[in-house]
Amino acid sequence: MVRIASTVSPKSESFRANREGMLDLLGQMEAIEGRTRAASERSRARFEKRHQLLPRDRVALLLDPGRPFIELSKLAGYGLDHADLETSVPGGGVIAGIGYVSGVRCVINASDSGIAAGALQPMGLDKQIRAQEIALENRLPYVQLVESAGANLMDYRVEDFVRGGNLFRNLARMSAAGLPVVTITHGSSTAGGAYQTGLSDYIIMVRGRTRAFLAGPPLLKAATGEVATEEELGGAEMHTGISGLGDFLAEDDREALGLARSIMANIDWNGAGEVDRAFDAPVYDREELLGLMPMDHRQPVDMKEVIARVVDGSDFVEFGVRYGAATVCGNAKIAGWPIGIITNNGPIDPDGAAKATHFIQACCQAGTPILYLNNTTGFLVGRSYEEAGSIKHGAKMIQAVTNATVPQFTIYCGASFGAGNYGMCGRGFHPRFCFSWPNAKTAVMGGEQAAGTMAVVQEMRAERLGEAVDRVKLDALKARIVENFNRQMDAFHTSARLLDDGVIDPRDTRDLMIELMQIAREAEARQPNAMQFAVARP
Repeated sequence: MVRIASTVSPKSESFRANREGMLDLLGQMEAIEGRTRAASERSRARFEKRHQLLPRDRVALLLDPGRPFIELSKLAGYGLDHADLETSVPGGGVIAGIGYVSGVRCVINASDSGIAAGALQPMGLDKQIRAQEIALENRLPYVQLVESAGANLMDYRVEDFVRGGNLFRNLARMSAAGLPVVTITHGSSTAGGAYQTGLSDYIIMVRGRTRAFLAGPPLLKAATGEVATEEELGGAEMHTGISGLGDFLAEDDREALGLARSIMANIDWNGAGEVDRAFDAPVYDREELLGLMPMDHRQPVDMKEVIARVVDGSDFVEFGVRYGAATVCGNAKIAGWPIGIITNNGPIDPDGAAKATHFIQACCQAGTPILYLNNTTGFLVGRSYEEAGSIKHGAKMIQAVTNATVPQFTIYCGASFGAGNYGMCGRGFHPRFCFSWPNAKTAVMGGEQAAGTMAVVQEMRAERLGEAVDRVKLDALKARIVENFNRQMDAFHTSARLLDDGVIDPRDTRDLMIELMQIAREAEARQPNAMQFAVARP
């Protein structure tokens, strides 16, 4: 291996400015995410009066202490519950993540019922669907902690009702794929949401708290005239003793969580055990990741400086050094396991696209997963680049990314613009996981370029019609376009819309990649459920 020789000076003025900018963004992120915990915490007295645990306390008791927990999509719905970003509460009304329950790695999905009684918030549906997709793709058991008032009927949208069927379809798919679905119904699980409980493999209910019915007392009376209490219609005692929906009856939340842990402990889950490999830590301090990326995405960065602080021993064997040099490809290891890395020291030219295509194919041949560290303003444009086959070679790169046979991981470290987002395995190309640094920018192009493009279009139109250009109106148009683009390319804005799996502290990149690579290896090694692929015999 070849050790990267860093040329970064942590004492330089630019490094300090970058570091201060990144720390400011991290502070903003922590404050925004903190609102969600604070909003739920305000319900503590009400929960304690009912002898219940708050949702985050439930998750904490469910998980193995001291083991990693990757919380997903913490900014989901930010700015979508209402327009005031200063008071918006993100999270979508859901706590989701990947963690260990009795030694088994699982996807966790918990209703954040301390906020609006667990009613789904904007992007909450999408967040749950994404968590289910992760469980299916990575062959992970799925544990639900359900307590939700369901959809807000005052804000009813037919598309949420129709798309909500994906939740139930995915639960059925998980069971068919042999992925255990364990559900604790801590409170309400009503109307269509009752199938969130009903489609589970193991169902735990809490005496006096669980409510599972297709029609609650108000709807029942309105629809049929029948009068019944919630307990009679769908209480834990009825479902565990009469309907048979519930498999286990718990006296309280703590006992229910203990039962869930016992269920997971007694499932002979065919996880992929592996022997730890020897490796050297990166030579350079991960703290220095805070000062590498400028806040202005137009400033150049040597992304090998990032690689040097993420991979084992800071060793990196670069592929095709002299060809398409702005597209950096190479091999390294993380925690002893091979990884192919593709990143950008500038826009992607035809040579860089051709090189990346070749490298992706080589990784697939060797079974080496690929990490994309996005930092590009897109593909180079112009007559010479078109003549050199920019579209042709870019299309080949996109073909290679789309059809790669190895796990692919994407981290937006800087800019991810235009077709560069596609060639670098952006969210639309379904990487196994996709995370962002707080400074990351994602857009079809930069705001200034978009404004300049529209200005040229307007000027050409005026010339064609023989009209004078109104410079005041044109400048106002350009300013509006720049503001619109800059607002939407922000990492907090894109993460709010689930265009990644979360925004992370750059210093956590290596630890996160260790977990994600292990998840992917376990998924590849785990045998599918034999029943799923059984051949019918005559």
